[in-house]
Amino acid sequence: MIVLDLVREHTILSTVVGSRAYGLAGPDSDLDRRGVYVAPTELFWGLVKPPDSVEGPEPERLSWEVEHFCLLALKANPSVLDVLASGQVEQCGTAGAELRELLPAFLSLRAVKTFRKATEQQFIRAQASMAEGGDPKWKQVMHGLRLLLVCEHLVRTGELSIDAAPFRDELLEIKSGARDWESVRTRVIGAQADIELAEADSPLPPMPDRAAVERWLVSVRRRSVEGELT
Repeated sequence: MIVLDLVREHTILSTVVGSRAYGLAGPDSDLDRRGVYVAPTELFWGLVKPPDSVEGPEPERLSWEVEHFCLLALKANPSVLDVLASGQVEQCGTAGAELRELLPAFLSLRAVKTFRKATEQQFIRAQASMAEGGDPKWKQVMHGLRLLLVCEHLVRTGELSIDAAPFRDELLEIKSGARDWESVRTRVIGAQADIELAEADSPLPPMPDRAAVERWLVSVRRRSVEGELT
C-alpha cells in the first residue's frame, strides 16, 4: 500500500482552509488544504490497517480517512469542521457532496462547548504571558477570538460559518499587535457572555446525530466494496 495513493486515488473531498477560507489572507499566506479519503474497504480486512491521516502530496495538505474524520467531527474538532464549512472546494465527488450535506448532523451544543474550551485555553496562555511581563502570541489570540465569533454565530443560528471577512480589520489589527491587551480582553469577555446567554435559546440539539453519520459511513463502506463509490 502506497500511502499517498490513498489521497491521490481515493479522495472524496478536498477544500482550502485557514486564512484563505476565513477571509483573512495576506500576500504571504500559506495555501492550506484539508481533505477526506475513503480507504478501500478490503484494506481493513488484513492485519495492517490503512492510516487515519496522510500528509501530502502537496505542501500544507492533510487528509483524514473518512471514519477517523467522522469521529473527529462528532467531537466538534474545529479544524475538521472547517473542511465541511469552507466555501473553497477544490475536489468533491458524490460522496464528498453527501458528507458536506451531513454537516448539520455534526453540529450540536457539544460543538459550542468544544469551541469555547479551545478559546479559553488560548486566552489563559495569553493572560499568563502578560502576567509574566511578556507579550501574548497575537496570532493565536486573533484565532481564539475568531473562533469565539464563529461559535457565537453557531449558537444563535445553528449554522456553521467560518467566514471572518466582516471582522477582518479587527482581527488583523489584533494579529499585528496593534490592539492593547485590555481592549482585546474586554472583547473576548463580551463574546463569551453573549454565547452563554444565547445557549438557552439555541436551535442546536444537545448532541450530534451520531446515528445519521454512522448510516452514511456504512453506505460508503458498502459502495466501496461494490465498486460504486464516486
